[in-house]
Order: sequence, then structure tokens, then C-alpha cells
Amino acid sequence: MDNLSANQTSPQNSLSEIEKLKVQLQSAVLPANLHDKALQQIERINLTLKYGGSLTQLDITAKYIDWITNLPWEKKTEDILDINKAKVFLDQNHYGLEPIKRRVLEYLSVLALQKQRAPTGTLHAPNLFFVGLAGTGKTTFAKSIAESMGRKLVRIPFGGLSSAVDLRGQSKTSPESEPGMVMKALRRAGTKNPVILLDELDRCTPESRSSIMGVLIELLDPGQNAAYTDYFIDYPFDLSQCLFVATANNTNSIATAVMDRLELIQMPSYNDQDKIEIGKRFVLPRFMKESGLTNEQLKIEDTVWAKMVRPLGFEPGIRSLEREIETIVRKIAYKIVSGQGTSFVLNDENMREFVG
Repeated sequence: MDNLSANQTSPQNSLSEIEKLKVQLQSAVLPANLHDKALQQIERINLTLKYGGSLTQLDITAKYIDWITNLPWEKKTEDILDINKAKVFLDQNHYGLEPIKRRVLEYLSVLALQKQRAPTGTLHAPNLFFVGLAGTGKTTFAKSIAESMGRKLVRIPFGGLSSAVDLRGQSKTSPESEPGMVMKALRRAGTKNPVILLDELDRCTPESRSSIMGVLIELLDPGQNAAYTDYFIDYPFDLSQCLFVATANNTNSIATAVMDRLELIQMPSYNDQDKIEIGKRFVLPRFMKESGLTNEQLKIEDTVWAKMVRPLGFEPGIRSLEREIETIVRKIAYKIVSGQGTSFVLNDENMREFVG
């Protein structure tokens, strides 16, 4: 619902908006206590407006009703816990890294056993924490876990996060107040049991780190997150069915209490041969598919791969290689569309034309 304009809304229209809010509230699936609390708030605003009160409070209430009626209080996805299918997903998305794949499969196996013993119960799993340098596949593992389980994946970026309020939300005292990033992530997911990626925990600003770590402890602690309260929503939301996966480049700035609630998985760096295989098997096919190129329109000879990767040897991940491949695909697409050819083979002689 769009917020109302205090300058343009007449008292008659205000009463109409009050009725719309009541209908919106009645049609939503909410906890009974929250429903009653929200209805009382609407009635208070209604009474205030009848006696010439400010329309600003109606704006705030409309925003609040919009949020609570669009949160997934009861909606969830059914888990797919097939270890063989999960292994296929992991192999499709990751080259090598067998020890880490095995750890993820063990993680999913524990969840599968829990579901067998208590089909309607809450699954309890450690919060996985992938630590490694940029481009080593941390985020992709979170995606693989969500994909293999049939769960939604939502990301909460901690890079540059400057206040715990950004996570926890602001009390609804003004039209500018809004929920925190956790509630926003749940609304995007549309389910109460997504995989929540806490990305780059080590990159929040130093001056707010302690307060942010305090909120993280509550998010990650199964004894506390069943009644997580956002300041704007002002009502406990059960996060116990969410699975949390965190990433960071290193653990130097992560609070000990947060580390105690995470299971660290160290990501290795890639050597030249790893990068070549990842480029061939994963990166090039992905960019070609995204751009509409076929295998007949672009081929890269093996000697070119080695020369592309060697200057990147200092980099532990594949970010620069991805950019190189994306540039090649983009240049080939341009040549085809502009009528300069229909198929291209990159070799030692012409690679300088395409590779930066």
C-alpha cells in the first residue's frame, strides 16, 4: 500500500483508508496477539482522526500494517533432503573442493535424519561459516545448500554495515522508520524457513562492530532466535526454522561469542590448473548461456587458457578470470551482431584482440 500524503488526504478519505487497513488486516494470516494489537492501533488512529488528529500517524500505521501483513508468519517451503541430488548440485556448481563438499553433505545428512525422526519438527543444524579470500566459492556454497534443499536463499550484506539499527530496525515513531534487514530478507523470501546468507561478516564498520555482533549472537543462537524482535515490527518472529550460512575473508574482527555459534569451514585458494578447469567447465558456459552464444560460435584453445590464467596466479580466487571471460564473450557477441563473423576460435595469434 502506498503511504498517504498528509497534504492531500481529506478526513473522508482518511476514514476510507481506515476501512481498507481493517480489510487488509482481516485477510492476512497473523499471530492472534499481533492481529489484536494491530487492530487496536487502527482503532486509536481512527479515533484520533475523528477529533482532528494528524494524518502522519495514519501514514505510519498504514506502513506498519503493510509490513506485518506481508511477512511469512506461517508460510514455508518443504525441504528436499536427498543426498544424492545434493551431491549432483554440488558437483555442478563447484570444481574440486571434495573435503568441503563432503562436509556440506554431512550437514545435510544430519538434517535428513532429523526430518525422518520428527517430520513436523524444527531442524537443528550448525551455522556454517565459510572463510576464505575473495572468489574462492564461499557464496556459491550457500546457494548450493539452498538449491539442493529447495529453500529460498536471501542475502544480508554486512559490507559497510554501519549500525545495528540496520539489522534490528527502527521503532515506528516516524514515517521514515522501517524494519531491519532481517525482516526485509524474510519478506523477500516469502517463507519463514529460508537459507539466510550473512555475507562478509568481517566488513561491518569498526565503530559499530560490537553492537552488530550483539544482534548476530541473537540471530545465531537457537535459544534466542525463536523470538527475534525487530524494533519496527515490535512482535517476536520465529527464526528457528531458518538456516544461517555466514561468510568472511578472515575471522580477525569476529567476536568470540559469535564464533562460538558458527562452524568454521576454511576455503582453500585455487592453483592455475584449478582456475583453468573452473573457467572451462563453469564460468565460460555460464557467460555464454547468459549472452545467447552457442558452442559453435565460440571456442577457446587450451594454450589460450594457460596464458589467461598465468598472470592471475597471485589471486587465490577466480574473480579476475571471470571478468576476463565475460569480456571475451561480450566482444564475440558484438562481432557476431555487427556482422564481422559467425564463429570464432581464440588462439595464440588472435588472443590479444579479446583478452585484456
